[in-house]
Amino acid sequence: MRKEIQACRKCRLCERRLQAVPGEGDLYSPLLFVGEGPGQREDQQGRPFVGPAGVLLESLIQSALGLKRELVYITNIVKCRPPENRDPLPDEVEACRPYLIAQISLIAPALVCILGRHSLHTLLDPDWSISAVHGKLFRKDGILFFPTFHPAAALRSPQVKGELSLDFHTLRLLVEKEARLGA
Repeated sequence: MRKEIQACRKCRLCERRLQAVPGEGDLYSPLLFVGEGPGQREDQQGRPFVGPAGVLLESLIQSALGLKRELVYITNIVKCRPPENRDPLPDEVEACRPYLIAQISLIAPALVCILGRHSLHTLLDPDWSISAVHGKLFRKDGILFFPTFHPAAALRSPQVKGELSLDFHTLRLLVEKEARLGA
């Protein structure tokens, strides 16, 4: 699937990308993180969450969950960088949706952590607000979803950063219960 994503030309995002960003991590991980889309650094390196938001995410994974980044799987809704880091357009999300659904199916995580509103709208409900549902557990199609704020939003707001940190402590309890990763 990695090669298919890297060769994908299903939408306009492929025209300006340097690299597609399929995702990375442990393919057998019981925990999958889903963000919005690659930024400039991700586009350059072909890896998800390597910029400032990625530094925060990795820090939370280590400090709150007690895990190394390599022990989880991290991907995005869209696999190519939207120009100027704009929001992904609906047709771009739809073009990448089969890849995301296949990743979730193949990895079969015990828990999917949704990072931000675009992931929330794509995976659960387009009418929900991340502010209203963050930190809560939802089941859809037999999969457990845990929405929280995107780390990039936390970098812009100390209040959101505090809520994201609290959500990650809740996530740890859920991971210990659902994924049996332990402390």
